[in-house]
Amino acid sequence: MLKGKKIILGITASIAAYKIAHLVRILKKEEAEVKVVMTPSASDFITPLTLSVLSENKVLSSFTDEAGLWNNHVDLGLWADIIVIAPASANTLSKMAQGQCDNLLLAVYLSARCRVLFAPAMDLDMFQHQATQINIQKLLSYGNIMIKPGYGLLASGLEGEGRMAEPEEIAEHIRFHLSEKTLLGKKVLLTAGPTYEALDPIRFVGNHSSGKMGMAVAELLARKGAKVTLVMGPSKVKTIVPGIHRMDVYSAKEMLEACEKEFEQVDIAVMAAAVADYAPSQIQQNKIKKKENIFELVLHKTGDILLTLGSKKKNHQVVVGFAMETQNEIENAKQKAIAKNADFIVLNSVNTENDAFGSDLNQVTFVDTNGVIKTFEKKSKTEIAQDIVRQIEEILKSK
Repeated sequence: MLKGKKIILGITASIAAYKIAHLVRILKKEEAEVKVVMTPSASDFITPLTLSVLSENKVLSSFTDEAGLWNNHVDLGLWADIIVIAPASANTLSKMAQGQCDNLLLAVYLSARCRVLFAPAMDLDMFQHQATQINIQKLLSYGNIMIKPGYGLLASGLEGEGRMAEPEEIAEHIRFHLSEKTLLGKKVLLTAGPTYEALDPIRFVGNHSSGKMGMAVAELLARKGAKVTLVMGPSKVKTIVPGIHRMDVYSAKEMLEACEKEFEQVDIAVMAAAVADYAPSQIQQNKIKKKENIFELVLHKTGDILLTLGSKKKNHQVVVGFAMETQNEIENAKQKAIAKNADFIVLNSVNTENDAFGSDLNQVTFVDTNGVIKTFEKKSKTEIAQDIVRQIEEILKSK
């Protein structure tokens, strides 16, 4: 996702600097080009050698190198696709806000034509101080973007806001801001995860869906600029991608109600949730006790979310459904696409070689109402999300 992207990491004097080694590894793993520029005092917290080895580039911290040759801050500012200052100390934030230029990092910042992100890291009282907040507001007014600090244990031993965002979160902000915004202005409704249908206050009828596939699609759509409303069934899957509004629901009924409320205003609907087809007809108020040898359970059909939305679909809307089949897979998927007015169905095949539930890998086939079939090899759910979004974009172009 970051292959070939040119990233400058600016490191200032903060104890949080030790985390940047992990950030460099994340970015290099995605084949980004990384150059590190440090303030002179930052080397007290992490060695330039460590960052040089990890970034595969010489670390810069002064206007001239050991041979007296100039480190051209203008060229660096023009080279970068994005500059990320992390950790950003209160001192550096102040200098950036005032336009001071007494070290190489500040000179690079003032020379930059690309987007600049900064991740504050300081004690809670320093972060909350009026002077710091004024400086942050100035930087935001200049078009810079803050990666908000987290709440947690600080180096002082106090607990509060001021802890630098974790490397994974910073990396996600970089991905988000470097992604091509081909879906800017589009609104998306997406369902993910299972639904749980209550038997009593303790038990439920459910399935093994993790929500990973739906979340991967939601994240990619958001990175491409879409505003995503994610209706998520019970799931431990989390996201730190900006642009996703998450609504947590429990049952199929709750999911259907949330989708009906949102559907009219969206351009794209992706129904990736594994919704229960049946729910207990009666929910016991108290825990069902183990008494009889045979316990009979009466179920009723739940509302069909894809059918409900498909019947209301307008010409400009794209609707994508998911199916999991054990037999007559292609034909069943085609009939589902026709019956429910979906643009295409993402077919999961349940067999011994393809454990879609809970896994990070999956193998899918796209089937549309005309019987057009696209079969993909087994790959990561992140890669499958790319295939799904690419198909959605092709359909949008044809509408």
